[in-house]
Amino acid sequence: MSSPPVERPPRGSRPTARDYQAQMRDRLITSRLTPNAISLTGFALCVVAAVLVWEEYFFLGGIAFIVGSVCDTLDGRYSRMSGKGTAFGAFLDSTLDRIEEGVVLAAVAYHFSSEGDDVAVAAVVVAVLASLMVSYTRARAEALGVECKVGIADRAVRVVILSAGLVFAGLDLLAPAVYVLAGLSTITVFQRIWHVRKELTRPAEPVSDL
Repeated sequence: MSSPPVERPPRGSRPTARDYQAQMRDRLITSRLTPNAISLTGFALCVVAAVLVWEEYFFLGGIAFIVGSVCDTLDGRYSRMSGKGTAFGAFLDSTLDRIEEGVVLAAVAYHFSSEGDDVAVAAVVVAVLASLMVSYTRARAEALGVECKVGIADRAVRVVILSAGLVFAGLDLLAPAVYVLAGLSTITVFQRIWHVRKELTRPAEPVSDL
């Protein structure tokens, strides 16, 4: 597949910010960068975030988690934009997303455990289980032919909540963030279960005889 030509502004005109963005986009498309490389970079950054949280560098861990999560949002967009996406790449992306969230929350659970905060540790366990179930319910629903993107705590919302808790951990907001994360993720699971039940029990529309 031939590479698309790099767009350049007309000669004599001043390039705009949109022109620079278009040039950067085209250079990325024609480069050797792959969506899988972006996914693996995001995964590596989230592992770094987990290590930093383990060592109680919460602010730095939060920043690393944010950047790693941004990579996770970019890989799918880049895949569609460049045409370099593969079925395995989509599978890898979804798998790494679950691991990334889990390893960071595991480090958070270790922190609470070392402080003897059993309630917060239990909340982390609920948050991990519920976040996995949010993704699982969508996957199972789509396997049954039901689109299932409903719910108040999709991955983007969960990332924002956890990132805020980590960045502002110095203000004692990590535990409240975990409680909110656990609660909203659990609600989302039930929202998706209810949505799938409603869609699967919906009466079939009658076929008119023409």
